[in-house]
Amino acid sequence: MPALSSDQIMQLTALRQTLHRRPELSGEEAATAERIASELTLLGADRIWQGLGGHGVAAEFTGAAAGPTVLLRCELDGLPIRELSSLPYKSEIEGRGHLCGHDGHMVSLLGVGMRLARHRPAAGRVILLFQPAEETGAGAKAVIEDPRWPEIRPDYAFAYHNVPGRPLGEIGLRAGPGNCASRGMQILLEGKSSHAAAPEDGVSPANAMADLMVALPGLSQGVTSDADFALSTLTHANLGEPAFGISPADGELRVTLRSMTNERMDGLIAEALQLVADKSANLKVQTHWHDIFRAVVNDEEATAVARRGAQALGQTCLEMAAPMRWSEDFGRFGEDGAKAALLYVGAGEAQPQLHNPDYDFPDALLPVVTDLFCCVIDDLLRPVQS
Repeated sequence: MPALSSDQIMQLTALRQTLHRRPELSGEEAATAERIASELTLLGADRIWQGLGGHGVAAEFTGAAAGPTVLLRCELDGLPIRELSSLPYKSEIEGRGHLCGHDGHMVSLLGVGMRLARHRPAAGRVILLFQPAEETGAGAKAVIEDPRWPEIRPDYAFAYHNVPGRPLGEIGLRAGPGNCASRGMQILLEGKSSHAAAPEDGVSPANAMADLMVALPGLSQGVTSDADFALSTLTHANLGEPAFGISPADGELRVTLRSMTNERMDGLIAEALQLVADKSANLKVQTHWHDIFRAVVNDEEATAVARRGAQALGQTCLEMAAPMRWSEDFGRFGEDGAKAALLYVGAGEAQPQLHNPDYDFPDALLPVVTDLFCCVIDDLLRPVQS
């Protein structure tokens, strides 16, 4: 497929900056989804699905011959973080920002769509999926559970994430575990309030909270490359009301659990629950789970396809020694049966970290990723030789 022209790259850059101005949070991406669907319609996609798993959008580009289905996936959502920058296209919505690069990821896939609009795949079909609610871990699951998913279900699935701190355009690859499993654990403790002059007449969660604030982070072990790696991070604590006359009745802790494998996560959950039970025997306890991410496990064959594409383009490849600690819900597509690989593309060594208030997606990545994904398509969707 011919590369994008300079005019097309400028068009994509302008669209990326437009999306950057109007970020929408997970599950609220209605306007973003409408804009994406409009762009896909203009490109002449053969079929478009809307409202997938919430606000998800998918577009189909079909080849002339039979063949496998290749899905390329990106994310629609922004973050509840205030953007701090002087960019002329900075977020116009206070307290929200595209500070993870999902605006750039979306436009990268639209760049692939531009090329497919002129040159359909030789065989099979390409699905461009714009997925909602990645930041909460709910989006991929919701898309797969949508009753229309069987119409889309791919044989291969690819996505990428930009990675600050690495050379611009460097293609990071890792067959096997690529991103950690994680989940948020909310612990609600309930005792009985009393006058602060008579704390013995109440049941305060203070001692249990103090013990758990030490014990839960103590579940951490190993480094990311270890199969039994575990990380337990205390993220929030709240005890009673901000008053001096009350011995408190209620407390809340929030902890993020993280592991390299789903199996290790099961064990870490059991250990955390046992600690809570041991430390809070005289209290009522409720435990709730949030932001549940399964581990991303990259398929060896799909990773090899991406490696060939990067090498064909002359892009530097990095064979990653360890998974990323941060989580991504893309792993759900591999669990659904696709040969799936998440690629880790360098965003520049001086680029602010993901979720930083001054982060901005580097537009120079747009043609790099578009070229790479088109190489993947050409590799997998060649016509069958008779």
